[in-house]
Amino acid sequence: MPARAARGPLTRAAVLVLAFSACGDGTGPDRIVAGVDLDELFAAPTAGEIAAVSAEWGTRDVSARGVEIVQSDTVTVGTVTQVAVRVVAHSVAGARHYGAVGVPSGASPASLPLLVVGHGGDEGIDIDDALLLLGFGLGSAADDFVFVVPSFRSEPLTFQGAEYRSGGSPSPWDWDVDDALALLRVAREITPEADTSRIGVVGFSRGAGVGLLMAIRDPQIDAVVEFFGPTDFFGTFVQDVVEEALLGMPRNLPGLADLDAQFIQPLKRGELTIQDVRPELIRRSTVYFVDRLPQVQLHHGTADSTVPVSQAERLIEVMQDAGRQAPGFESFLYPGGGHNPLTLFGSLDRTVAFLRRTLAILVSATRPQAP
Repeated sequence: MPARAARGPLTRAAVLVLAFSACGDGTGPDRIVAGVDLDELFAAPTAGEIAAVSAEWGTRDVSARGVEIVQSDTVTVGTVTQVAVRVVAHSVAGARHYGAVGVPSGASPASLPLLVVGHGGDEGIDIDDALLLLGFGLGSAADDFVFVVPSFRSEPLTFQGAEYRSGGSPSPWDWDVDDALALLRVAREITPEADTSRIGVVGFSRGAGVGLLMAIRDPQIDAVVEFFGPTDFFGTFVQDVVEEALLGMPRNLPGLADLDAQFIQPLKRGELTIQDVRPELIRRSTVYFVDRLPQVQLHHGTADSTVPVSQAERLIEVMQDAGRQAPGFESFLYPGGGHNPLTLFGSLDRTVAFLRRTLAILVSATRPQAP
C-alpha cells in the first residue's frame, strides 16, 4: 500500500519522497513518515501497556500543598444567583497551580454537589467568562452547585482583571488531570457548603477529555458530561494529525503545539522511541479505561472541524461493547453541529436534566425542569 497522501500537491510530493527514502525499493514498511513507523506507533495498545499506564497513575500524588486564597469576591451568575468566588493557589507535584471555587450565597452546609468545569483550548481560563457561560447554560440550576474551575499548568487564570499563571510544563490531557484533581481536593476541604459525596464534571473539548480521565482516575466522581472531547489518540484523526506534524505542517489545534514539541518532533529526531511515545497516547485515551467510568453523557456535532465526530463514535462503540447504555450512558450526535454547544440544540437542557438526576438534586416546585 503506498504512503497515504496528505492535503495539497506539495504535501503529497513530500510524502512520496519520504516514503521512497525510507523504504528504498518500495518493498519495506509502507507507513514510514519522516523516519517514523506509523503502523508501529499506532498499533492497538496491549493489555500490558494499558496496565502499566494505570499503575503509573497510581503512583502520582495529587495532594494539594500550601493552599492559599489569593482573591475573593461575590459576582452575579445568570440574572439573580450571587456566587462567592475564591481564587486559590496551591502546589501539586511540585508545580504552583491556580483555580477558582464558586459557592452560591446562602447555601446550607453540605447541601450542594461539586461541579468541576473543564475549559477548552490552551489559552487559559477567564473566571468571569466561565461564570457568565454557566449562568446562561444552566439557567435556574446555576445555584445548585459548588463550581470548581481549574486552570491547567503553565496557563493563566484571570478573575476581574487580575491574572494568575500556573507553573509547570504544559501537559494537555495528562497532568491537566492531576491539576484538576488537586483543585477538587482543595474545594472539598475549604467549602463547608459542599456535599462531597456528590461530584460531577462538565468539560468542553480539551476539558471534556480531561473530565473523562478525571473520572477514570477518581472513583468518587459520580457523573461526567462531555462536549466534543477527544477519546482515542490511536484513531485515524490523531494519526493524520501526527503525520502532518512529522511533515512540518501541524494543524492549529488546542494542545497540539505542546504535544508536537514534547513528543512528535523528538520522535522524528530519534531522541524518543516509539516505545517512549506510545504510553503518552494511551494515558490520553479514555476508550481503554471505560470499565472505570461513572455515568456519562456525551454531546458531539457531526460537522465539528476541530474534534471530528469519529472521536465520539469511537467512545459510543466501546461503551456499547461494554454493555453501557441509558440511563448510565447517554450519547447525542447533532447533525450539522459544530465545536460549540450553542450549535448542539437541546444539549444544555439535557445536561441540566442529567446532572440533576445523577447528582440527586431536588428541584424546587417553583423552578421549571429541563426536559
